Amino acid sequence: MDVHSVGIIGYGQFGRFVEMLVRERFPQVEIRIARRGESDAIASAAASDLVFLCVPISAYEVTARMIAPSVSEASIVVDVATVKSHTVQALRDAGIKRFIATHPMFGPYSYEKQGKSLNGLRIALTESTLTGDETGECIRFLEEHGLRVLRMSSDEHDQLIAETLFLTHLLGQTVHQGGFERTSIDTVSFGYLMDAVESVAQDEALFRDVYRFNRHCEAVLARVEAVQRNIAASLKKAMGPGLPQPSHFTD
Repeated sequence: MDVHSVGIIGYGQFGRFVEMLVRERFPQVEIRIARRGESDAIASAAASDLVFLCVPISAYEVTARMIAPSVSEASIVVDVATVKSHTVQALRDAGIKRFIATHPMFGPYSYEKQGKSLNGLRIALTESTLTGDETGECIRFLEEHGLRVLRMSSDEHDQLIAETLFLTHLLGQTVHQGGFERTSIDTVSFGYLMDAVESVAQDEALFRDVYRFNRHCEAVLARVEAVQRNIAASLKKAMGPGLPQPSHFTD
């Protein structure tokens, strides 16, 4: 697969990360960056050999329709969103014929943390409209750069994301919005909890988009709410009628 140009549509954290990776590893490749609202830049980026769609999930449908007329017959659109069923359908509805749907399970923080290495980092690959040979070539390319490629359906991916990433965001946002913070007597386990909280605290837009566009998240939220009610009830019941209530405890 000959790639002479890479288009990056959407220049948030992951779009900038893609640019950095391409510049570091393939300095000869032309990079065309398009921020939201830059119609001329979007058309140019969409005509590249590889087109990375790095916009928010909520913007996928409108962006896919916007770029469709500019995507060449040889271009490959790379979907890197956190959910897959919704974005794959958006690409199909927009008439984009050549695409590969992925979810990189890493970002700039993971990359920097392990010394700017991709070795062992995972990327999910779901739908692809490329030929079998082309898809195989993409997989070999990713594996040659150290990535672990996980093949699965879009729906299977979304269910797993609901029970892992969304759950982490849900608990992290609960702790963050509850105002709980690190203290001078933190246990190791509390430190791990706060690491997770801090890693997702600023991603509220993604948190809401994942819930909105991943149909499996509603069931996970309901399970968490039910368990929290049951735990609260069991704690109150454990006090027993003959024991003092917490408000009556003295120093």
